[in-house]
Amino acid sequence: MRHTIKNRLKAGILLLGSTALIAGFFGAQVLANELSATELMNKVHKRYYYAADGGKAHVKMTLTDKRNRTRVREFWMLRTDIEDMGDQNYYVYFTKPSDVRRTTVLTLKHANGDDDRWLYVPSVDLVKRIASDNKQESFVGSDFTYEDVSGRLPILDKHEYIGEEEYNGAEMKIVKSTPLNPKKSDYAYRKTWVNPTNLLPVKEEYYNAKDKLIRVFTIDKVETIEGIPTAVTRTMKNTKKKHTTTIEFREVTFDVELKPGDYNERLLKNPPRSLR
Repeated sequence: MRHTIKNRLKAGILLLGSTALIAGFFGAQVLANELSATELMNKVHKRYYYAADGGKAHVKMTLTDKRNRTRVREFWMLRTDIEDMGDQNYYVYFTKPSDVRRTTVLTLKHANGDDDRWLYVPSVDLVKRIASDNKQESFVGSDFTYEDVSGRLPILDKHEYIGEEEYNGAEMKIVKSTPLNPKKSDYAYRKTWVNPTNLLPVKEEYYNAKDKLIRVFTIDKVETIEGIPTAVTRTMKNTKKKHTTTIEFREVTFDVELKPGDYNERLLKNPPRSLR
């Protein structure tokens, strides 16, 4: 029995990462164009990860390998903000495939420290607290890392403009961001193509210390939902593994359903009936 529980926990841990895929249903507002690179990235982060005061979305994640074989996972995600550019709370309720259905992750995101995460494994009716200090690990086996989906605070990087370029018919500002502490990042630097009108990071390229491109992120579809330009389809490509992850957000709403105090073990084990 202990062996079975241990194996199920290991499988459940692979489903962790409740912080903001989250990012996919975060929007942006129209702001001024004349900003320093650091100011721009701060505003992008705030508008992209903290749109409204929270929200809900049904998420479809498709993983495609180099042989074009696919795997699909689906889950509901709920978010409630505690403070702009500060703490947030998240639930992730898995609905498909059947072997992970009703598996739930509760995350209390701390902007100035490690997140607190709990995993509920319904097959053994067990709640397990999970260590969450490594944000460079793969998010649920995808090409996104925990840091990709939860957001990296701009204060951790040095930002500089390196040019402008037309992308998808609009003029984008390109910002190079270099980690101040390379040991706490899985890349040497990244380039971000920012739409200065809606503040969406429409493209990002990640490079290693040898200036080799290792991953490419793109926003593939944008919709205005409840007045907020929202990235509803996003893709991350691992150029070395030739593996791709596409995330689609459906039934998006920025209506905040839950209060901070609702993020507890009760709803971790018994999600609202409409999300099961």
